[in-house]
Amino acid sequence: MQTHIVPVGFDYDRLIAPLVRDQFDVERVILLEGAVGSEANVEYSQNLSEKLEQDFRNLLGADTERVVVADVYDYDAAFEQAYDLITAELDRGNEVWVNIAAMPRTVSFAFATAAHSLMVEREEEREFIHTYYTAPEKYLETELAEELRRQQDLLDDLQAAGVDGDLEERVAERLETSRDLLSEFDERGTTIGAKEIDGSHVIELPVASFSNVKPFEEVILFELGEHGEFASVSELAEALAEELNEEYSDSFRSKVIYNVDRLGPGGKGYIEQESAGKSYRTRLSRIGELWVRAHGDGRHGE
Repeated sequence: MQTHIVPVGFDYDRLIAPLVRDQFDVERVILLEGAVGSEANVEYSQNLSEKLEQDFRNLLGADTERVVVADVYDYDAAFEQAYDLITAELDRGNEVWVNIAAMPRTVSFAFATAAHSLMVEREEEREFIHTYYTAPEKYLETELAEELRRQQDLLDDLQAAGVDGDLEERVAERLETSRDLLSEFDERGTTIGAKEIDGSHVIELPVASFSNVKPFEEVILFELGEHGEFASVSELAEALAEELNEEYSDSFRSKVIYNVDRLGPGGKGYIEQESAGKSYRTRLSRIGELWVRAHGDGRHGE
């Protein structure tokens, strides 16, 4: 059974046309909805989602579900949601296809990274996990701008010919608005400004690890996830020994050091360390935090 996870932005054709044209056997579709930008943008996106829901059912006979993405700019939450959705479908025995053609890049990249992470973790099911993109045949923005220029020329002609009363005022207002809009489009393109999110204008997108996590490595990651940071690897080892009810010995400490190295920047990238004299402050990296978040609370069989 094929399940397609489809983030809905402002596109229609790219989300359904390739599946119809290439005759995909789609049994289930999960449409992701999120509030993006102005009230008009949100309404437009929701209308598209409703149309897609109907057409996936009518054209492909797919069981369709709509799921809300609470904050489309929260990469970590989107990654966790993606991980849970993909895992649930795999656990049902379904083949999962993740469309990354629409919605804000934070959501698309989070879902692609989560899919990649699961390809690594569930290697025996790698062939059942796919991410895909569809290129548009054309973009409408430039055509809309050119049409607006033609409408502006028409308004110029009307104004030159002379119009009376309320119509004169309306023509003048529309001319001013269209000129301002076209000026911004010519200068800036299709978007304006850079949005600040959580105190920064840059959202870093971590890269998934290329290696699976072994049982003792999991214990280390969960310990770091619970406590945040340790002043040294020895301090981490002591905490782990107490957590596991084991003797804190040189052998145990060496085992922790070895596994921390495997999880560090030169290995799987889940842990980062900072030199502090003769010790190394040890904490989770960004992808390590995402791993703990996705695997926490025993939700995935820990």
